[in-house]
Amino acid sequence: MSTALVTGASRGIGAACALALATAGYDVGVGYVSDQAGATATAEAIEALGRRAHVVQGDISDSAAAEAMVTGTEEALGPLDALVLNAGITRDGLMMRMSDDDWDAVIGTNLSGSFFTARAALRGMMKRRSGSIVAISSVVGIMGNAGQVNYAAAKAGVIGLVKSLAKEAGSRGVRANAVAPGYIVTDMTAGLPDDVREQLMSHTPLQRLGTPEDVAALVAFLCTDAAAFITGTVIPVDGGLAM
Repeated sequence: MSTALVTGASRGIGAACALALATAGYDVGVGYVSDQAGATATAEAIEALGRRAHVVQGDISDSAAAEAMVTGTEEALGPLDALVLNAGITRDGLMMRMSDDDWDAVIGTNLSGSFFTARAALRGMMKRRSGSIVAISSVVGIMGNAGQVNYAAAKAGVIGLVKSLAKEAGSRGVRANAVAPGYIVTDMTAGLPDDVREQLMSHTPLQRLGTPEDVAALVAFLCTDAAAFITGTVIPVDGGLAM
C-alpha cells in the first residue's frame, strides 16, 4: 500500500494530482489552507475510487504547520511514499510597485512552504531509502513574466531546490523532480481577459490552454516506480510555450 500527500489539493492542479495518485493506487493526504469544502470534495472523490483519504489543514509557510501536515498524514495513512508540493499563491504587480507583504507572502508559501514540507517528509523517506518528491514549478520560473517577479522568483527557486535535493538524497533512494506547467485552466487563470487568453494560445504550439489533468498525469508518473531512474529533472507541461 502506498501513501502520498498533496499540498493545495482542494481544487485545480492539486485536486487533479490527488485523484491521479488515487487512481494509481495511492492513499492520499489532502492538504489545504482555507478551502475545507473543496478539500472534503477531493477526499470524497478519492474514496469513491476505492482509496483512503485524509484531509489535513495547515499553512505551509509556517514550518511547524508544514511538519504537522506531514506527520498528520503519516499517522492517518502510513509513511509517505510520495509528496507533491503544489500549494501556491499569486500577488501580481510590477516590481517598482510591489509591497514587501506581497513579496513575502508569495515567497513564503511557494518557496519556503515547499522547503518546509519537503524537509519534514525527507527524514522518513531517507530512513526508508525510498520516496518521490514532485514540486509544481511553472514556466514563469523558467521564462520570467512581467508583473510576477515574486511568483517567478519563487518558482525558479523551487527548481533550484529540487535539483539540489536530488543530489543530496539520491544516494538514499529518494528522487526529486519538478513539473513546470504553462497556462492551465484553473481558478488562478480564470480571470484572464479573452484577448489575453487568445494571445497565450497563439503563442502555444498546441493552440490551447492546458488542463489540471494534463499536469496530474505527469505528476503521478513521476511518483511511481515507472519513473524510478528519473531525478533532478524539470519537465514543462505547457503545450510548447517555453520553447
